[in-house]
Amino acid sequence: MSASDPRQTPPLTFDRRTGRLGGASLTERFAAFAMKAGARLTEPIWHRGFSIGCKILSIALDGREAVVDLNEDARFAFPFGDGYWSVLFDARYVYEAELERFLMNVVDVDYTFVDCGANYGLWSVLVTSKPFGAHRAIAIEASSRNAVKCRRNAEINGGRFAVRHQAIGEAAGGVARLSGRKHEAFTIAAGDDAVFCEEVGVISLDSLIDDGTLKQDGRFVVKLDVEGVEIEALKGGRRLLDADSIILCEEHGADRTHGVTRHVLAQPGCREFVLDPRTGRFEEVREPAFLDRIKTNHAVGYNVFVTKSPFWTERLRSAPPVVR
Repeated sequence: MSASDPRQTPPLTFDRRTGRLGGASLTERFAAFAMKAGARLTEPIWHRGFSIGCKILSIALDGREAVVDLNEDARFAFPFGDGYWSVLFDARYVYEAELERFLMNVVDVDYTFVDCGANYGLWSVLVTSKPFGAHRAIAIEASSRNAVKCRRNAEINGGRFAVRHQAIGEAAGGVARLSGRKHEAFTIAAGDDAVFCEEVGVISLDSLIDDGTLKQDGRFVVKLDVEGVEIEALKGGRRLLDADSIILCEEHGADRTHGVTRHVLAQPGCREFVLDPRTGRFEEVREPAFLDRIKTNHAVGYNVFVTKSPFWTERLRSAPPVVR
């Protein structure tokens, strides 16, 4: 372990169920309170400005590890003061609520979770936990730095999911250039003016069948958050989509042409659903224009649910509406 490794000292801990903060100095307690307040205040504007506040607070912090208890069987680690994940200090905050709602509605289903663009592995941690059904999971992350954090989260949860340092693309083989300034927004899709980070090997969704990682007769939930290469990734997952699969795919709010949805609806047999805030239900998207009123913020991504499977279609349709 290097001298800069935060695990040399015990981590700061936070239990979202009880609100208890452990192992924190007075300065760190103030910072955690400020992060909670900042998350609460910026929630109506999709947390714009929150990361700036964290950056200011981080000047007084040593960057040691924070470990958050997400539920009774899920722990999630990240650097204390991280501008993306510190929203978790607001125990009321729900990360990607539509995904949580869907996953909690299929707790009883026997499936394997494929976490593409896993970042630090939050969804792999949750899906493999008992409240979410303790499913099998594979986390795939293109950034080597993020993959280290993801492996750390697998480790503190008993090594219950695998981590692969690879990028998802249309075809397996070859190397892609990863770029970006923020760990939550690294991409292999950026142009020549992007900030280069590293080169990374590329796989396709279908190559997970070819190499024996997944069995084609299995049942799968695939989270596809790959920062601009969603269509390429879908093209590389035709056989997986023909299997008993559902792909949770990001449609970015800035894309007013709804390019991912246009691609999906052009594929024979493909159906797409989205959580409609008006009805509180997963509604079928029959034409791209349906998303005009769903994608109200140009700065964030919206999850759409893509499948050819009658089983997954029925599970989406039968999900109870959100109670407001």
